[in-house]
Amino acid sequence: MQRGTTRVLSLLAVLSIAAAACGTTATSSPAAPSSGTGATPIAATPAPSTTAGAPAAGATLPPTDATVYPRNQTLYTSGKQWGAPSTWNPFNGNAAMGVVGLQYETLFLYDPIKDTYTPWLATNTMDAGWDSAKTTYTIAVRQGVNWSDGSALTAADVAFSLNIYKDQKTTLGSNLFDMVNTVTASGNNVVVTFKGTPSYQEFASDLYNFPIVPAAVWQAYDKADDGSFLNVVNMNGVGSGPYMYKTAAQDRMVWVKNPAWWASAAAPAGYGLTVGPTYVVDLVNSSNNAALSELLSGGLDLDNNYLPGIAQLISSGTYPNLATYYASTPYMLAGNTAWLVPNTKHKPLDDAAFRKALAESINPADVVNKDYGGIVSAADPTGLLPVWDKYIDHAQTKTFGSPFNLSKAITDLAAAGYRKGSDTSCPGGCVINKDGSAINLKLEVPDGWSDWMEAENLIAADAAKAGIKITPSHPADAVVVSDEKGASTTAAPTFDLVIDNSVQIGNTPWVYYDYIFHQPQQATGAGRSRNLEQFDSPAAWKLVQQLDQTPTSDATAMANICSQIQKIQLTTEPIIPLWYNGEWSQVSNTVWTNWPSSTGNQIQPATWNGYWQMGAIYMLTNIKLVPPAS
Repeated sequence: MQRGTTRVLSLLAVLSIAAAACGTTATSSPAAPSSGTGATPIAATPAPSTTAGAPAAGATLPPTDATVYPRNQTLYTSGKQWGAPSTWNPFNGNAAMGVVGLQYETLFLYDPIKDTYTPWLATNTMDAGWDSAKTTYTIAVRQGVNWSDGSALTAADVAFSLNIYKDQKTTLGSNLFDMVNTVTASGNNVVVTFKGTPSYQEFASDLYNFPIVPAAVWQAYDKADDGSFLNVVNMNGVGSGPYMYKTAAQDRMVWVKNPAWWASAAAPAGYGLTVGPTYVVDLVNSSNNAALSELLSGGLDLDNNYLPGIAQLISSGTYPNLATYYASTPYMLAGNTAWLVPNTKHKPLDDAAFRKALAESINPADVVNKDYGGIVSAADPTGLLPVWDKYIDHAQTKTFGSPFNLSKAITDLAAAGYRKGSDTSCPGGCVINKDGSAINLKLEVPDGWSDWMEAENLIAADAAKAGIKITPSHPADAVVVSDEKGASTTAAPTFDLVIDNSVQIGNTPWVYYDYIFHQPQQATGAGRSRNLEQFDSPAAWKLVQQLDQTPTSDATAMANICSQIQKIQLTTEPIIPLWYNGEWSQVSNTVWTNWPSSTGNQIQPATWNGYWQMGAIYMLTNIKLVPPAS
């Protein structure tokens, strides 16, 4: 499931993913639809339709969809949405599951497992687009691609789509035109000129995240940069992808196969790919128990929620049709890093020595085993995801890192001047501030996110053993966000500690460091989304900018810069990496099989925003129907 879906797509694309996947386990009252394993799924009333590309603001969706879809032609998914689909605008981070990826496509795909780019709506390789001076980028637009209304996709459409990020700079929050001078169509190509040294890392993220839309439809909406652009609902829009809008209801989104998808053609026009399911029905999350029941019965094919107890079900062998990416620990791919984020403007969290002692006091293994039952793994001290391992300076991590070491935490607190006070709620007594004031740090996670609520209890219990008093708190999600970012444009953040996992798996560790060290800080205002901890390090920020201006093909230079950033990070501990949050994926082999796995199709198994263009689209071209029983 995803946190941060109120952020617009373009900003999140710069952060490599259009939404942040997290492990919430909220429950709600509606029961999940019951389709069973037979050929009679779910019934209701068709959703209202609009003309292609027309805004459908105010459209009222029926409770569900009465159409009966043949079970052997239909893929049932869940995990992206905890509310009814409300927009199909590919530039809106709240867009329904599959809008970008199934309906609208990007210029490239990026595979984080293999660290490779695949030309998609472009035909040039990622590196071949650059001129010899690496200051101009030429996109060779794929020929033979049609929009779902039958019109041809052209270089003019691609140039228009990228120029939207100039026209809607404030609304979309994109940095693209901070570095880009012009984007123009020239024949079958699009030429991108830069103002100076390109931000290669950021630009590469844009090329596989930004959706390409038909100018004939969207030029009517690309007007004032006043936020109204995101209000275009775009139900039944015109895309180039393998699926088209079929219908929607309050409990689902239904896609139908595009019979003229360009990638189904043979080379050179396409890749000879065919998506298996005729229909993709994405069910709105209702509750974990209902989703698990449907998955075990075969009525749900793919669930991208965090489902407690899944490890025990897999290991028991009781449900042979149930599978995860890995057959044993950790069961899930790592999708993002869960950090303990301190507000470095609050005492004693403004003291690097205290933050390092806090990090040493926490045992991530407690969260991994007691909370998650082994379906996640402890994070590297740098917090960089496993796909970025080649950028981790492991020797330096051993020298400067702050791994769990309770006795060292106690010693380091005393050495930094934090003595025991009169509060005996910590075993052995709680430490106090250097000025004699009490320390009682509030740790906030959203109410209903049961895995994080358990994690905060474990974190608080560990820290208490070192004498650091932490009080767990779980207000509503909106309250946590307000405390993190400031309740208004003039209010400063009020949190002490939060858990956050905003940076997702992607093509470059630059997105991770841009999140941690971004300058200038926006110390107040609800729109603040980077440097949540409000940490000042001009040296680190200079290195982050240097990393951004390093070509993605130069892995050696990237690793060298990352090593320098890591030394600053490890010696100052601005955020505390704890565990790798899972790319939650549980599948049923009752109707469909040949799912992504560590021993088979090593591709992304998630329906979350941003994952389709990281290769998850191949999941739909690889899955096959289970042969009928003889």
